[in-house]
Amino acid sequence: MTSDIMIPFYQALTEDVTALSAPQDSLQDIRREALERYTVTGLPTLKTEAWRFTNIQRFLKEYPYELINTPATTTAAIADEASIPGLDSYRVVLVNGHLQADLSSLPTGKGISIGAMSAFAEAPGFVKWFNSQKHLAGESLANLNTALFADGLYIELQANVALDKPIHLIHVYTSDRHAFVQPRHLWILHRGAAGTVIESTVHPKQDAVAFANSVTEVVVEDNAELWHYNVQQGAENFRQVNTTAAQQQKDSRYHNFNFTLPNTPFTRNNLSVVLNGSNTETNLKGLYLATGSQHIDNHTFMDHLVPNCNSNEHYKGVLLDTANAVFTGRIHVHQEAQKTNAFQQNNNLLLGDKATINSQPQLEIYADDVKCSHGFTAGQFSEEAMFYLRARGIGEDAAKALLVNAFSHDVTDEIAVPALQDYIQGQIEAIMNI
Repeated sequence: MTSDIMIPFYQALTEDVTALSAPQDSLQDIRREALERYTVTGLPTLKTEAWRFTNIQRFLKEYPYELINTPATTTAAIADEASIPGLDSYRVVLVNGHLQADLSSLPTGKGISIGAMSAFAEAPGFVKWFNSQKHLAGESLANLNTALFADGLYIELQANVALDKPIHLIHVYTSDRHAFVQPRHLWILHRGAAGTVIESTVHPKQDAVAFANSVTEVVVEDNAELWHYNVQQGAENFRQVNTTAAQQQKDSRYHNFNFTLPNTPFTRNNLSVVLNGSNTETNLKGLYLATGSQHIDNHTFMDHLVPNCNSNEHYKGVLLDTANAVFTGRIHVHQEAQKTNAFQQNNNLLLGDKATINSQPQLEIYADDVKCSHGFTAGQFSEEAMFYLRARGIGEDAAKALLVNAFSHDVTDEIAVPALQDYIQGQIEAIMNI
């Protein structure tokens, strides 16, 4: 399989893994096993079922990418480009996956461990949970990340620890040459812990292009709760595959919000959640606004293993110009998962004459006492609504912005951080008024 892969950095993968897996590296075996799995599968192609509407090889072959694992730094001015007005938060700045301490303000206190992944490789939480998500082994890009990552962000909250304000995680991707970057993160919330993480991205203007292949593992133990927001702000010099694999234990709550905004030519979001304990609650919310020839692919997987769990998924898309989006939402209810409530909805506004959406809602149910549903819609603005607004003196652009904000309301209204909610709504208005 590997002989068919001609991406420039492939020939160096074995040497890179060898360099990363020095004798003192406790992950040496894990890295090599991941590379072996990747070698068998290779990169996804259009014949790979989960990728049949997305040709990732086209984007990886655009430039002569080099694997970048050495630490880099950025300036405060560049990190500030991700600021959210009015947000009171801790700040964590990662440059190509490496922590820049002088621009970060980390939470401290008993029961809080947060910092560079490389500093916690021997921590009990890391040893127990790193690379433990079963769905990662089946993702070729996740295997590549496991083999090649150098660093990322480690968060561990001990039992009953609650952060007093959100963590704002700012990813800066920068290089003087075309870079293939592999950030890796592990976040663990023990029994009764609670926290909020808001991710943002910054891409300084430069000639070099960055391709980020990131993986985040999330563990939410009994009665713990995590609010996880990812604001993917675009740039022409950036491409990304973002994989998040979460698992929940009994009585836990996980809320994942993903906002993909214009300009990045290619974005693929893989999100899987494994419900390992009863009485869990999972909310997956997504909003994607695509312009130009942008391609956005959201692939989600809800894995219901046990009885009495609830999952609610709602993704909305607004596609302008010749933008293309893909949504694949899979719900798997195992035979033992009786009394499952699982709902999924994907709605889209196609505002460009050549904009397209490929939506694939999937239900796989083996239990007989469940409530499950899925739905999909695609359409344009209501002519009646547009006429109503225009008749009251509202200009066409302003009317479109109002209608898109109203369309997005089901997602944005659920944001539990007021400053972030205002920010996302402001971004929608700015995009629609262009």
